[in-house]
Amino acid sequence: MAVKIISKSTKLFALLLVLLSYSPNAVLVGSVTIIAPIEDLLFKFALNFDYLFAEIFLKGALGLGLNEVAPNLVDGGPSPIGASVANLGPLVKDIFSQIGYQYVGRIRAIKRTLINGGIARPLVNISSATFAEFMDNAFGRQLVPPFDPYANDTNFLLAAYFLPYIGLTGLVNANALLLTPAAKTLAARILGVEAGQDGIIRTLLYERRDEIVRPYDGVSVAEFTNRISDLRNRLGKEGVKDEGLVVPIEQGAEGRVTGNVLSANNDSLSYDRSPQALLRILYGTGNESVPGGCFPNGANGVLADSFRLL
Repeated sequence: MAVKIISKSTKLFALLLVLLSYSPNAVLVGSVTIIAPIEDLLFKFALNFDYLFAEIFLKGALGLGLNEVAPNLVDGGPSPIGASVANLGPLVKDIFSQIGYQYVGRIRAIKRTLINGGIARPLVNISSATFAEFMDNAFGRQLVPPFDPYANDTNFLLAAYFLPYIGLTGLVNANALLLTPAAKTLAARILGVEAGQDGIIRTLLYERRDEIVRPYDGVSVAEFTNRISDLRNRLGKEGVKDEGLVVPIEQGAEGRVTGNVLSANNDSLSYDRSPQALLRILYGTGNESVPGGCFPNGANGVLADSFRLL
């Protein structure tokens, strides 16, 4: 009896077909990327946040946005509102230059993976007034003078504290909905970098945790982070999914420390947030159907009916 010799590539292809049998709605894109419609929806949703993060970090650190750095990725989407160069020292400028460019690569990778190439850049509002409003809501009063995220290193770090962690919790939530190897691999690679970005931002702020945020007498960096985390919990309406840099000891790791350089639950596992909660927070309205905040016209490619799938 003849012995059939099966090549390694044939075996891998056969294994891929077996894996796809568990996700019958998967779609073949070209000859390489295979994703399911629900995954396509999730990654298109995520692109909204990556556009937002790329714009504020690139503009704040370099004075450049996607229009200058990667115009081919915006797909005709409108330019950001209120983008400004931040008054940053060499270290913080260098770090956020790197993070900004990392988001460019991420947008490119996601758009390359999606069935129809993704979505256009949404209208994002990254003005000082937007972040001043967020901070006023966090403190329950109007700060005088209004908070300016572009004023200095500490303020820019506090504005940054508000952002990538939201995407991180959304990715943790989305992970359970992913079906195909291509989507799971992409999500894992994104999550690895996003967690690192959030860890860097929190570490830089933790070093400053006892410093007073000028000119707000008596208000420390740690208190700002606690207030921001509390605001995100209130707007998200999904319970505690967020913690500041200094917490009561019972909330610290193993109930033994008050320092909280990474936000995690009682088992030191990452929190998650639904797509609806992410919009409630970044809209600043507490309602996923009422745009505002960073997305004055709403997020692109998001239909209310789609949330029934997520």
